[in-house]
Amino acid sequence: MRKTFTLSIILCLFIGTVQAQLKLPPNMFFQKLPNGLEMLVVEDHTVPMVTIEIACKNGSFTETPEFNGLSHLYEHLFFKANKDYPNQIAYHNRVNELDIDFNGTTREELVNYYFSLPKENLVGGLKFMNSAIRYPKFKKQDMLQENEIVNAEFQRKESNPYYALKDAVDRHLWGDLYSRKHVIGDHNIILTATPDKMEVIKDKYYYPNNSVLVIAGDINHEKAFAEANKVFGSWSASKFDPFQKWPVPEFKPLTKTDYFVVESDIAQVPSIMFSWHGPDTRNDVAGTFAADVFSFIVNQQASRLFESLEASGLALSTGVNYYTQKYVGPITFYVTPNPDRIQECLAEMKKQIALWDSEDYFTDKQIERAKRLLAIEQVQQNEITEEYAHTLSFWWASSSVNYYTTYQENLNKVTKADLQAYVRKYIKNKPYCAGLLINSAMSRELKPTEFFKEN
Repeated sequence: MRKTFTLSIILCLFIGTVQAQLKLPPNMFFQKLPNGLEMLVVEDHTVPMVTIEIACKNGSFTETPEFNGLSHLYEHLFFKANKDYPNQIAYHNRVNELDIDFNGTTREELVNYYFSLPKENLVGGLKFMNSAIRYPKFKKQDMLQENEIVNAEFQRKESNPYYALKDAVDRHLWGDLYSRKHVIGDHNIILTATPDKMEVIKDKYYYPNNSVLVIAGDINHEKAFAEANKVFGSWSASKFDPFQKWPVPEFKPLTKTDYFVVESDIAQVPSIMFSWHGPDTRNDVAGTFAADVFSFIVNQQASRLFESLEASGLALSTGVNYYTQKYVGPITFYVTPNPDRIQECLAEMKKQIALWDSEDYFTDKQIERAKRLLAIEQVQQNEITEEYAHTLSFWWASSSVNYYTTYQENLNKVTKADLQAYVRKYIKNKPYCAGLLINSAMSRELKPTEFFKEN
C-alpha cells in the first residue's frame, strides 16, 4: 500500500512538473506515460463529440528514395485489417457501431490518424485506435487495392498544371534530398510496395515514445487520461531514438540561383515561382515568426507588392508563403503574370524583392495589424475542435506544443528590424530557384529562355 502511494505521489509530481513547463490554455492538459507516449486533452463541451487523434513523427522527411511515398501508403493501410479486426468488413462494422468518422493525413514531418465519434464511445474509440496503431496486418490484397488508390491520388495531382512547376522547383530546391520533401512519393515505389516494407516503417517509427495522443471534445481530462492510460500504457517503447539511429540528413544550402522553364500543354496561363531555403524551428525560431508576419503583410491588397504587380495589371495573382518546418521551411513567391506582359512582370518581381528590406516598404501600422490579424486567425482555427486536434499534432511534430500555445506572445515581439533581418538572411541576394510554367505554343512564341534568367 505504501509503495503504491509513493509511486502515485512521484507520478503526480512528474506530471505537475511537465505541466508547469508547458504553457497551456486553461482547457488543455498534458500527461506523458512511462512508455513515452505524450497525451494532450482539450476540453470543449460545446458539442457532445470527441476526436481521438494519434500522430507519429514519420512522413516524407524519413524517406530515402526507395521508400518515397510509403509513409502515405502506410497511412491508408492503417484503416485496414489488424489483429482484432482481421478484414475490412470487420473493421467497417466496428466503425459503424461506434459512429466513427475517420481519416488520416501524411505530411513531411508527421503522419496523423483520427476518429471523431460521440463522447459516450470514447473508450471504444481508444481501444479501436489501439488495435490499428499497434497491431496492423499488411495483407497483400489490401496493399494491391491501396497501391492503386494512392497512385490515383498521385495522378490527380499530376493533372493540375501547377504540380509540374511545384515539382520542378522542389527538385531544384532540395537536390538529392528531394524525396525527404516529396510527400506523395514515387509511382514505381508505391506500385511495387510490399508488406515487408510496411513492417520496416512500423519497426522504425511506430512507438509510443515517437507519438502523441490528442483527445479533444466533450470529455473530462482526468477521465480521458485514465482511460488512455489503461489502453495505451502497455504499448512498449522503442529501445532507440529513430532520429539518432536513422538521422535526417541536413539539407544543403543553395550555392547558386537557378532559372528554368517547365512546359505543360495543360497550363492555360503562365506561372512563375521563386523559392528559397527559409528558417526552421531547430535553428531560428524567431525567424519563423518574422516570416509569418512578413508574408501576411505583403499578401494584403494594401501592400506595395500588390500595388506594383496586381493593381498595375502586370499580374493576375501574387502570393508569398513561408511553410514552418523543423527541417528547413521553404519560402515561396508565386505569381500568375499577365500573359502579355511576362517580361515586365518578371522585372518588377525582382525589383520588389530588392526593396523588401527597405525602411519604408511597410509601416508600423501594417506590422501591428498583421500581428493582430494573425492572432485572430489562430483563435478562429481553434473554434473547430477536430481541426484544433490536427493543428496541435502538427506543431508537436514540427516544433513543439509550446511553439503553438505561445504563438501570439511571440508574434507580438516581432519588429520592423526583425522583418528586415529575415529578408536579408534568407531572401535578398541569396541563391534561389526560379521556375516558369508555360505551354508549348506560348513558349515557341515568346522564347522564354532568352529572358527568364537571373540578369
